[in-house]
Amino acid sequence: MSDKKIRVGVLGGYRGGTMIQYCKVAENAEVVAICDKAADVLEAQKERADGYNITFYDNFDEFIKHDMDAVVLANYAHQHAPFAIKAMKAGKHVFSEVLPMQTMKEAVELVETVEETGKIYAYGENFCYMPAPYEMRKLYKEGKIGELEYAECEYLHNCEPIWPSLTYGEKDHWRNTMYATFYCTHSFGPIIHSTGLRPVCVTGFESLMNHRNLRTGSKSGQFGIEMVTLENGAIVKSIHGGLYKNSIWYSMYGSKGRMESAREDAEVGDVYKLYINADEFDGAYETEKVESYRPDLGMDDKAKDFAHAGADFYSMYNFIEKIKGTPDADIIDVYEALDMGLAGLFAYRSVLDGGAKKEIPNLRLKEERDKWREDTSCTSPETAGDMLLPTCSTGTPDIDDGVYDHMKELWDIECSKEEGTYRAMSFAGVANNDGVSGK
Repeated sequence: MSDKKIRVGVLGGYRGGTMIQYCKVAENAEVVAICDKAADVLEAQKERADGYNITFYDNFDEFIKHDMDAVVLANYAHQHAPFAIKAMKAGKHVFSEVLPMQTMKEAVELVETVEETGKIYAYGENFCYMPAPYEMRKLYKEGKIGELEYAECEYLHNCEPIWPSLTYGEKDHWRNTMYATFYCTHSFGPIIHSTGLRPVCVTGFESLMNHRNLRTGSKSGQFGIEMVTLENGAIVKSIHGGLYKNSIWYSMYGSKGRMESAREDAEVGDVYKLYINADEFDGAYETEKVESYRPDLGMDDKAKDFAHAGADFYSMYNFIEKIKGTPDADIIDVYEALDMGLAGLFAYRSVLDGGAKKEIPNLRLKEERDKWREDTSCTSPETAGDMLLPTCSTGTPDIDDGVYDHMKELWDIECSKEEGTYRAMSFAGVANNDGVSGK
């Protein structure tokens, strides 16, 4: 294993800020290039780059030619797959933010590019590396609760107060045009990463739009639900979206017990704290044996200043260590990433088909890929072509342009404040994956 630092380029200066910071303080990596199409973002990063040898680009095609080992994709959430494919074909390892793909065509191309190039692809589902869910993975692998039978997972985030800083008043921003079950891997991902089980079928549910959507310009249902059956027969309920009160919560029931993260409203540590109620029996029990603690993942002193309860540190650390050849570096590979993402994609097909159960393809198998090779179905007109889907099961709503003008006005006000751009960059980094395209 080499002691040489891995040279990293970052696409997307908003959400990519936390990855840039990792490379500045890490012992195993260094940031050498940053790309963003927004001049103010590049200027802000240049001001922060004092003492670091970083080259700045506003064009991805030039950026990808830079002499570097790996690329972090922190651009718009519906554009990761095309950029990941370009990067790997250019000889770079890839750390891809959520989501892994927008269409089945992209999913097939992504898998085959990883296989053809041999480059490392790591999916940046940082919620898998939060203290409680990551400890749940360790304990599940040790057999603490036996075989999974049922799980629940939540990622609920009322983004209305920060919608201007997430969408900038762009009518066609991906957050305004996504469907209810699209952004699913913050909830569903940690269950898959903990168990290693593959999802085989899903039934989707969609909340209808309400006033919070319409007054921000979002055209999807308020929240989505996936009811997923895993390969061992276990059932998972995954809910995510914009309910009024926020929640990040994971619970797993096995043949020998249960473990779950703390609830936010309990004010005892939420994703930092884990509760376990398990025993050595598979059947009747006589006494409750509940233990609870705050897991220490080993480098929490270094991770404490990073977003998402330190998960941004651990996800990047494992990616870099994987490149360096560390055998037990824990990344989410392309197949697992698609297991997470396809659950939401096919849940929406279920919604559009009146709640019919949908099989989830296993793209590890080459014979399953041909059926989907030309499937561009999605809610983005520029990608879907003649396979365009509505953003909601009742159709794509017609929202007055004045709503987006108002969002743009609010964003301009924020940017005009003293150090407004810096605050917006920092906040977008915490609020999940809102880099810019870099094209």
